Amino acid sequence: MIEVEVKAKIKNFKDMEKKLENLGATKTKKEFQEDIYFNSPIVDFANTDEALRIRTTKENNDENIFITYKGPKIDSKSKTREEIEIGIEDSEKCSKIFQHLGFTKVRAVKKDRQYYSYKNFEISLDDIEGLDPYMEIEIALEDGNNHTEAQNKIFDLFSKLGVNDGFERTSYLELLEKLY
Repeated sequence: MIEVEVKAKIKNFKDMEKKLENLGATKTKKEFQEDIYFNSPIVDFANTDEALRIRTTKENNDENIFITYKGPKIDSKSKTREEIEIGIEDSEKCSKIFQHLGFTKVRAVKKDRQYYSYKNFEISLDDIEGLDPYMEIEIALEDGNNHTEAQNKIFDLFSKLGVNDGFERTSYLELLEKLY
């Protein structure tokens, strides 16, 4: 799957929630996410622009755990890239396996994420520990053939929501690494 994703810093959540509601977006869920990022023993993911993480999500009493690999970005305007994800049952055992194979833990990124659905867009408002408020808009594609068209639609939606600057291509991990 190719994930076409653009994120931007926003002023606050309350104003953006109202704009999304006025647009007709539907609030679908709110969850806590903890992402544990790993670096490869073979290549430095910071240099290759890849990511490997274990994500634990918590919504009410439900907990889900996933391993996610994100490939290098494929354009210069967004965070469009291949994403492969698989559900697992035990994050601690998975982390131990990664470490036994030579992967090293980089950092945990913790956030509260509120999801919205609008047409074929998934929109999230992200409250990340240690960072300002952000909004991400993404479209998932089976292949990357139409990623430029999808990207343009995402930027158009940002514009409709009054966001015309503050776009960020770096990950939350990279933003936190710059600060600490």
